[in-house]
Order: sequence, then structure tokens, then C-alpha cells
Amino acid sequence: MEKTSISQNIKTLIEILFVSMRLGLTSFGGPVAHLGYFHEEYIRRRKWLDEKGYADLVALCQFLPGPASSQVGIGIGVIRGGILGGITSFIGFTLPSVIILILFALMLREFEIMDSGWIHGLKIVAVAVVAHAIMGMAVKLTPDLKRKAIALITLGTILLWQTAFTQVGVILAAALIGFILFKNQESEQHSSLPFPLSKKFAFSCIMLFFGLLVLLPLLREFTSIEWIAIIDSFYRTGALVFGGGHVVLPLLEREFVPTGWLSEQAFLAGYGAAQAVPGPLFTFAAYIGAVIGGIKGGLLATFAIFLPAFLLIFGALPFWDSLRRNPKIRGALMGVNAAVVGILIAAFYQPIFTSSINAPIDFALAALLFSLLSYWKLPPWIVVVIGSIGGLFIT
Repeated sequence: MEKTSISQNIKTLIEILFVSMRLGLTSFGGPVAHLGYFHEEYIRRRKWLDEKGYADLVALCQFLPGPASSQVGIGIGVIRGGILGGITSFIGFTLPSVIILILFALMLREFEIMDSGWIHGLKIVAVAVVAHAIMGMAVKLTPDLKRKAIALITLGTILLWQTAFTQVGVILAAALIGFILFKNQESEQHSSLPFPLSKKFAFSCIMLFFGLLVLLPLLREFTSIEWIAIIDSFYRTGALVFGGGHVVLPLLEREFVPTGWLSEQAFLAGYGAAQAVPGPLFTFAAYIGAVIGGIKGGLLATFAIFLPAFLLIFGALPFWDSLRRNPKIRGALMGVNAAVVGILIAAFYQPIFTSSINAPIDFALAALLFSLLSYWKLPPWIVVVIGSIGGLFIT
């Protein structure tokens, strides 16, 4: 009986790996598109979860900091195959883009092609992609004047006071403002979700999440080990990103470009390349890690930036039913989401726009790429190819 159970568990894990890796190889278009692919594969085709349960899981992952689509994939894996199922689902969905971006980083290091025209085209692609993301997020996250004001104040604060603590400060301030302004939101009806995780295990994950958030900066301060500092930067970024993959850009830029670990050119070239690969945008960390320290650096960076996502999703699942019914918690989240729009606009201006648009022809190409994304609805990978070819012609 025990052998049958082990055999069934292995079969389930192999199934999760196969399905998630297929999604990791074909899921282009960013977090929102990923959720659509997940819905089609996991809910409609395989019926691993019902519609209401999936909507509730998505709501939880939007509530937490970190890569929302990856956390949804982990959650579905947990429902299907427990903790190992969640880890297997993550590996399948993430590994393809990690491999591609590490190879791209090694190619940049080996052949020194940073000044190539197609690399400049990738930087212009980043302008179009982030502008497109801003428009979509602003419509959903700042629908009223109060939230537009939060976004505008955040934008001004980020641009005028560019310190390591500004980003965290504005997120906390936005949460407090949202808590005050939107605390009387009407409660919604929710179904219960069956997660095979104990509250004791969940509490341990939450404690580890906050413990590392405090311990890693202390280790960085009192040791001279470069990789401790790099792990701290990636972990803190993964722990503090609200709003999905695109918001990881300003945090990573401020962690790695001013410190000299990465040039601004290399950063923007990698960000453009990240638009061309399927899977989560957080795997951009693999590119940065590989530029700094080769294959080992890429794998370590991936582990460090995704670790908070695992700890948070494992820690939150058993408590989500009570949290999501609290209108004050939802109000704080509304304020944070509005601030995310301001953070993204600030990142769009600097470094993306100021470093990529050097001439009128650059702006014209960016406008064309933006139109292809927004109005012609072309897949992002096609836009990346067009942008790279356009960069060759205009350079």
C-alpha cells in the first residue's frame, strides 16, 4: 500500500513538472498573460481547481509581494502535490527562461556586443513594454482621484529622493493611507480553499521570511563577503516588490547599477532580452547574477529572488481565509497598488527613457513598438524581434 502511494506521488510530481514546463516554454506576455495560460491549462483542461478557487488563489497572490503568476503556479502545485508539488511546479515554469537568460548573459560577457545596434533596439523595446505595462496597470489600480493622487505623490517622491529606503518608505506610507481611506470596503463572499499545509509550518515560513529580511542586511554590514551582499540585494528585492514583474526593474536597477556590479547598458540590454523569453520576468535576476558571476551567479540570484515568494505563499495559504475577509487589509492593499503605479512611472523615466531614447528616431521606433503591443496586439516576442532589427537599422 505504501509503495503504491509513493508511486502515485512520483507520478503526480512528474505530471506537474511536465505541464508546468510546457507552460514555462510557451507562456509569453507577462504576469496577466501567464494567469490566462494557467486558467486554460489547469482549470479548463485539467480541472485541478474550480473557477472560484482559482480566483481566490489569484487574489491571494496579488495581495502578497513577489511574482504573482509564479506564486499562483506554486499554489496550484501545492494543491495538487503538497510542498514538493509546489516546488516542482515552480521549477518547471521557471527553468526555461532562467537557462535562456543565463546563456544570453554569458554571450554578452564573452563577445562584448554591448554596443551593437540590436542591443540598442532591445533597450528601446524596454521603453515600449514598460509604457504598455503602465497604461494597463494605471487603469486597474488607480481608477479614482484618491488613488491617482497616491500614485502622483509616489512618483514625485521616488524621483526627488533616490535613496535605498525611499521605495520601502513610500510603500509603507501608501499602505497606511489606503488603510485610512479605504477601510470601509464592503466584504465579499469567499469559498474555502483546501491547502495541505499546517499552520505551524506556515508560521515557521513567515518567521523565516522576516528573519532573513533582518539578518541578511546585518551580515552584509559586518562582513566583506561580496556574495552575501548580492544575496541580500536579490532577497530584499523579491521580498518588497508589489505589483508584479515589471516593478522589479526599479528595485534591481537601484541595487546593482549604482554599486558598479552592473553597467546601465548591460542592465537595459538584459531587460529588453527578458521580454523575448517566456516565463516570469523575475528570472531577469538570473541574467544579472550571470553577468556578475557566471552560471553559479545566475542560479544563486534566481534562488535568492524567488525565496521570499516561496516563504510568503507557504506562510499565507493557511491564513488566507481570515485575512481576505478583513476590509482594512484590503484597503491597505489598494493604497499599495496605487503607489506601484507611481513607482513604475518613475522607473519608466529614469533609467529606461533617459538611457534608451537618445534621438528622435529612437522615439519613433519606441512609438511603433508600443503601437504594435497596444493596438495591433502582437505577441511580445515578435515586438522584441522587430525592435532588435530596428535597432540595427537606426544605429
